[in-house]
Amino acid sequence: MLPSIPYHPSLGTEKIVIRNTYHERSFIGNFQIAGCGLTFDHKKNERKEKVMAKLFDGKLVITEIPDLLEYLPTTIYLTLVALVVGLVIGLLIALVRMNRIPVLNQIAIAFVSIVRGTPIIVQLYITYFGIPIALKYFNYYHGTSFNINGIPGILFAMVALGLNQSAFDSETIRAAIQSVDKGQIEAAKSMGMNGGQVLRRVILPQAAAVALLPLGNSFISLIKGTSLAFTCSVVEITAAGKILAGRNYRYFEVYCSLAIIYWVITFILERILALVEKKITIPEQPPEDKNASPRKEESK
Repeated sequence: MLPSIPYHPSLGTEKIVIRNTYHERSFIGNFQIAGCGLTFDHKKNERKEKVMAKLFDGKLVITEIPDLLEYLPTTIYLTLVALVVGLVIGLLIALVRMNRIPVLNQIAIAFVSIVRGTPIIVQLYITYFGIPIALKYFNYYHGTSFNINGIPGILFAMVALGLNQSAFDSETIRAAIQSVDKGQIEAAKSMGMNGGQVLRRVILPQAAAVALLPLGNSFISLIKGTSLAFTCSVVEITAAGKILAGRNYRYFEVYCSLAIIYWVITFILERILALVEKKITIPEQPPEDKNASPRKEESK
């Protein structure tokens, strides 16, 4: 039953409003008396403020960043190794496809199609579970004794991320090489340069300027792709964030901290790439000589 308030002449004829609130098996009567301006719901307001204060802790977003940065070297190391593997294998695939080497060309086309057509997390799982199975078969049929359990998880992540990167880099490198003027290549060959010299002295310097931005964007995507390395039992900053958040169940704050870290890294890389591009880009027209015009006027 609703609690009743006895009638008092001081209340006059104003309407009496009575509210009941049930919260966590406790009964709290909040009485509001219209016309008197009396309110008895301070406990309810305090409870709401406490609940709202616990929803998001902005201070924790900042304090968690130093703990997460302790695992940043693992992310950078994984990224750099995968980047080098991707560039080397990508260059080889690009050269194979450009020269249309029999058998290898078909294998390269199939490899690029499969890697680009499947999610990176699936490739990580296939590498993580597939390499040990392949080694078990190798040990069984060849009598070897490779220690499968001794393989670190980061090695699987390097292989998967490196192969994934090579498939995308190969298309970028191939397009950049094809953008080089064929007349320059023929001129270099007519001067007696062999294929390796033409590639090193003529093709790659010009192709690097064309491929810099696409490769830079691919590098940035690779950094963010390392956040999936936890599938191979690698504790980088994202996996560390999940572990740290498990202590107090503040997952949202930790993920906000991770977002800040990734954004800062990406921002720095974008600025570096912009500076490098400005340095290596060949201008379409040579810079004007400021001293040339006065000399011409003097000669006239």
